Amino acid sequence: MPVKYTEELRPTLQRRTFPLGSFDKYKYVVICSYYEGRYMLSRHSKRTTWETQGGHIEAGETPMEAAKRELYEESGVTDAEIIPVCDYNAWCDAGNANGVVFAAVVKTLGELPESEMAEVKFFDKLPDELTYPLVTPVLFEETGKAASLL
Repeated sequence: MPVKYTEELRPTLQRRTFPLGSFDKYKYVVICSYYEGRYMLSRHSKRTTWETQGGHIEAGETPMEAAKRELYEESGVTDAEIIPVCDYNAWCDAGNANGVVFAAVVKTLGELPESEMAEVKFFDKLPDELTYPLVTPVLFEETGKAASLL
């Protein structure tokens, strides 16, 4: 019997990165965002932890379109340089999914739209209170190199 994905499983989520184009299908996008040289993270209204922007790729969307949409919805970013960096597979006891990781260097930040996110905050270093503590630092490490080129 499959395990149901719950809030308690979030900290156990694992990941592995792959070169871009490693998978035929993608379910998610993750955007590692940088604003004025700092990490930009969002806090979900139902959590006290910080996370990257990202989410499901909707039917008919490309990963890039989903990344732009999610970045706006979860942070209010209206202009950014966004580039795909790598593919990833994430898993826990409840299952796994593939996605694309993007780096975004934010140029213009607007108001946070009505969404599940409660706030956006900027960090000089990643905080200890991460929604996905086994995933987020690794993905920022991957995207940091690409973001420095933008």
